[in-house]
Amino acid sequence: MKKHVVSLLLVSALCIGNLAGCGAKPAASGDAAPAEVITIKVGDNWAETHPMAVAIDKVFKQQVEEKSGGSIKVDVYHSGTLGNETELWDGVRNGAVEVAVIGTCMNQEFTTMLISDWPFLYRDIEHAKKVWTGAIAEELNGKFHEKFPETYILGWGPNSARTFTSNKKLESVDDFKGQKFRMPANPIHVGIAENLGASAQVIPLNELFSSLETGVVDGQDNGMVTVKSEALYEVQKYLYETNHIIATLEIITNAKFMDSLSEEQQQIIKDAAKAASEQAWTDYIASVDADRQFLIDNGVTVTPCTEEDKALIIEKIQPTLDKLYAENDWAKELVEKIQAVQ
Repeated sequence: MKKHVVSLLLVSALCIGNLAGCGAKPAASGDAAPAEVITIKVGDNWAETHPMAVAIDKVFKQQVEEKSGGSIKVDVYHSGTLGNETELWDGVRNGAVEVAVIGTCMNQEFTTMLISDWPFLYRDIEHAKKVWTGAIAEELNGKFHEKFPETYILGWGPNSARTFTSNKKLESVDDFKGQKFRMPANPIHVGIAENLGASAQVIPLNELFSSLETGVVDGQDNGMVTVKSEALYEVQKYLYETNHIIATLEIITNAKFMDSLSEEQQQIIKDAAKAASEQAWTDYIASVDADRQFLIDNGVTVTPCTEEDKALIIEKIQPTLDKLYAENDWAKELVEKIQAVQ
């Protein structure tokens, strides 16, 4: 009997020493507390209905949290809650924000980022998606990290195909003359407005609605998705569907934070960012017709840009294009590489 009891005790001891062999989950060594959950703060400047914001919520956040088994928590802050684009860019560089979804406010420090706002660069939005989910994006990610070693780009999503809106009549190229347009802090946008005969005023996105409402400016340029998500249709009467720029939004992370993670955790975040970028492009492309109809239904006069008008716009903005090529020795090769993507 004593021998039987001793045998049972020995088996029990072996089970404790080798829990996997006895079908139990391994326990933490000693009485150590569970590993602390890692929290990622993600900031952007877009309403939660924007395709990029939706992709961050529905793809990036969910995929990271699920694939990490809950060891990584993602907190998303939309609509400039953590600051405007410049503040988010500063935040992700210094580590105050782990991930920022922003445009190219750093383009004066790294002029290659001007390519995101290059006018009339793509055949259509599908072409833009292929460029920014493919090899060219990967190549620029490396160059970006060389310039800003404190950051990594994780993905390139859609901002939108930009259109012009105004409180004043805007149905042809001639209608730009004398109007005041809010433009982002970007020499391409400012140059385009001025080439078309308008004046340009740089105003942050979070001040745009009130500037339009109070008449500080007559109009602005953004995609229809932004005109809808930011409710600009409430203070604008006309939309001219020029699609002059198909802009991008970059998912950028702090390098010190990223490098502190395990290889498995890093891969989870990279995969989730890539999936979010691709889904955002798909959703954006699918939303264009519905966004146009929404604006029409809400009283906005939407005028398509004819091929004749497009050619005229390109002719008028040639001074801006000439200046871009003259000042950026990388431009010709990169533009040709993008235009060659099939």
